[in-house]
Amino acid sequence: MTDALVKEEIQDDLMHRGFARRDLARIAGLFGIGAAVATMGRPAFASGGVPDPAPEAKTRIGANECWTGPLMPGQQAAAKIIASGNRYSPHDERGDFIKAVMAVENVPYDHVAPWPGSSDPLCRSVVTYCSPERGLVTADPTFELAGRTAQWLKVPVKAVPLTKDYTHDVKGMLAADPNAGLYYICTPNNPTGTITPIADIQWLLDNKPADSMVLIDEAYTHFAGVPTASFLVSQRKDVIVMRTFSKIFGMAGMRMAFIMTNPDNIGKMMRYDGGMQSGALPLPSLACATASLTSAALIKARREEMEGVRAITLAHLKKKGLDVKPTAANMFMIDWKTKPAKDMQAAFRKQDVEIGRSWPIWPTVSRVTVGSKEDMTAFIGAVDKIVA
Repeated sequence: MTDALVKEEIQDDLMHRGFARRDLARIAGLFGIGAAVATMGRPAFASGGVPDPAPEAKTRIGANECWTGPLMPGQQAAAKIIASGNRYSPHDERGDFIKAVMAVENVPYDHVAPWPGSSDPLCRSVVTYCSPERGLVTADPTFELAGRTAQWLKVPVKAVPLTKDYTHDVKGMLAADPNAGLYYICTPNNPTGTITPIADIQWLLDNKPADSMVLIDEAYTHFAGVPTASFLVSQRKDVIVMRTFSKIFGMAGMRMAFIMTNPDNIGKMMRYDGGMQSGALPLPSLACATASLTSAALIKARREEMEGVRAITLAHLKKKGLDVKPTAANMFMIDWKTKPAKDMQAAFRKQDVEIGRSWPIWPTVSRVTVGSKEDMTAFIGAVDKIVA
């Protein structure tokens, strides 16, 4: 199909879904130039007018990054392939990566698509399945990129508060918009680190409209060590499961992610650039991700290291009488009660510790990333100085 026919097909689809003609060029060009995605896909700490953490901060536990770099097999694979960087594809590195996903997740080859980071496919999911007539439903608080993309598109957004256990209120989400185009579930949730049970997700899938999509963002799942939703993609056409290597794999700066879903959905999401973004992946990132994904023992050891440090940190905070929300991931939320979270963030900066931000629904609650043992020792020391 020629570029002109592809453009015409995209425009026809957008108009069919209720977008105005004046919006067509703006939306169709969103992924062709990539600039809008790059802006909307900034790390979460950069949204809402909050400044980026200072690179010179001694302790950086505000952006949910891993405290260390890629797993050693990944580092070795990335270093080895640099010598072949003169080739676009020395072998079939993209295919090798997909085969690694198949082996770990037990999904078909054509149900996997890699991406340079998860921001792009998250934005594309909203563009592909939401419209002025079919909105987006998210939790509140949660990762905001899907909501920001929907607002940019000028489509309806419903943000439903978490349950008392800080999980996604799937029944409330369906009730908030029974005809949404996309329901976004982040589990473990960012910023709370809490898990929405697979049974709840299956309930939403079984009760929503047949032509609505459910996007399950499992960016932090390896930190939780719980059953995942990948098995659903072989059973249903209305679900997308998304993963990133920015968290436990320590590859935030290498920009690597993938989605698992029905191939028809992959085709719809790729049509805005002919699949270029999914194919234009840096060789070191591909090689590193492929070798890391299958390193089960090292993944488990890294998770256990985080859990040990987290337990020590939370025990200290609770001993001081601080209100810490439950978590199953490499982050936790502290409620300062009467103190605004932005003021507490500033106070920690004076101690050379960069903690995370807050969300509008919880203005006195700060998100803190679980870093290394040294990071959290510094954090505890700062807490003891700041909190009487």
